[in-house]
Amino acid sequence: MPHTVTIDDTGERYACDQEESLLTAMARLGKRGIPVGCRGGACGVCKVEVLSGDFHTRAMSRDHVSDDDRAGRRLLACRVFPASDLSLKVIGKLHTRVCAPATV
Repeated sequence: MPHTVTIDDTGERYACDQEESLLTAMARLGKRGIPVGCRGGACGVCKVEVLSGDFHTRAMSRDHVSDDDRAGRRLLACRVFPASDLSLKVIGKLHTRVCAPATV
């Protein structure tokens, strides 16, 4: 049975099976909202904060997800699998990247 994932930043909602990562389901459905990187838990681009709901995870880079991140439910969407409906906030690198003006 699919669970509903809501991206609080955009209001985007999509269905995600418990055997499918949050990132894979979003991409499969042609949705946007979570930045896509390596899809294997190593680059940190798809970092999200799970605001509500239950889930399980697979291994992800400790360079991008510390023990404090785990405790704060800040994880990589490519390695998070829903066990209930989820609400999340995007905090990945591409989401927070700010372009600085060029200097001469």
